[in-house]
Amino acid sequence: MTEGNTSLHGARVGHAHLMVADLERAVAFYRDVIGMRVTARYGDAAAFLAFGEYHHDLGLNTWHSRGGTPPPEGHTGLYHVAFLLPDRRALGRVIARLRAAGHALSGAADHGVSEAVYLSDPDGNGLELYRDRPEAEWPRDAHGALRLSNAPLAVEALIAEGRAGV
Repeated sequence: MTEGNTSLHGARVGHAHLMVADLERAVAFYRDVIGMRVTARYGDAAAFLAFGEYHHDLGLNTWHSRGGTPPPEGHTGLYHVAFLLPDRRALGRVIARLRAAGHALSGAADHGVSEAVYLSDPDGNGLELYRDRPEAEWPRDAHGALRLSNAPLAVEALIAEGRAGV
């Protein structure tokens, strides 16, 4: 049995919008390291980026945060934004770019249904970069419920696969 209102079947999260301290630094990170493309700008205060042809998957702005600092630990706010990548090779390529640009991962996990890495962007916003396994491979219990896990992830193997796919 699922929880929630099933009349909204088909709804999804359309995009995330982050407050950043330095717009150009944030754009450079999401464009050059994560691999998004800039789709639009709103003067020098906001930018919109996407992975594909959608108008934007991510908005960045400095409307109330120019020169600001990340929220302190232990306060409420966004835990992370998760970006679903198309496959293992794409995930491996992004991890390699992160390393080359000097961005450290804060975590990595095999969740059974997906493989994910975690990090913070230059403004301290949490990011999850992941790829889903095909649904037929998702681990389930005897009643058909998902069995999510938090097993170690072979990050080096992902990077090697990403390099092989270039």
